[in-house]
Amino acid sequence: MKVKEESPDVKTFTFKLEEGEFRFKAGQFVEVSVFGVGEAPFTLSSSPFDTEKFEVSIMRVGSVTSAIHRKKEGDVVGIRGPYGTHFPLEKCEGKDVTIVGGGIGIAPLRSLIYALIHEREKYGNIKVLYGAREPRLIVYKDLWDEFKKHVEVYLTVDFADETWKGHVGVVTTLFDVVEINPKDNMAFVCGPPIIKFVTQKLLELGFAPENIHLSLERMMKCGIRKCGHCNIGKYYVCRDGAVFTYDMIKDIPNPF
Repeated sequence: MKVKEESPDVKTFTFKLEEGEFRFKAGQFVEVSVFGVGEAPFTLSSSPFDTEKFEVSIMRVGSVTSAIHRKKEGDVVGIRGPYGTHFPLEKCEGKDVTIVGGGIGIAPLRSLIYALIHEREKYGNIKVLYGAREPRLIVYKDLWDEFKKHVEVYLTVDFADETWKGHVGVVTTLFDVVEINPKDNMAFVCGPPIIKFVTQKLLELGFAPENIHLSLERMMKCGIRKCGHCNIGKYYVCRDGAVFTYDMIKDIPNPF
């Protein structure tokens, strides 16, 4: 295991199986176990085309994530998975793609970006809109310039400091300065609490509900539909998601 600090509260952990390859699709998740403490689900954030290793980016918010954050390079943890649905890359072929993330919600979308770039010729215009509360909380700082070689990237912060020269405002304000055509455009969104407001904005722009894909990973716990923690309407996020189209959940009260 390797550990990289992304921001004061977020680290990216790179894992390698003791034996064999690890295969997954962008949007799927794993359960990470710290022996004697517990386990928690995290959507994979690395390229699905790299089968030698895999990554998850984790924010420190509770006992399990704090225990994971205390791990050092070379330590061992338990992994189960991958589980869940995935981002439908096949539906994106020949179409434009709009990706919107907020805070640590960019982690599962990072895997999607890697996958799109790996076969860039298959897709149309790709725009990535990402927002953080303040500059020091932006994750993947060393990757954005690399991504800009292949896709359009727009960054914003809620609160700027003296070092910030870019856009200021919540991520939905980027829709006021970025031209997005909803025709033949597939949208992918993750990041509480912005997911609700971004979805509303996409609908206002004219995106079809079935073309808006949402990662609801934060609602999961056990990963195998036993605890009931992630139940929304007729769905269990861990079994039926964590990737949903808005069309699937739009009639469920408070789906976010």
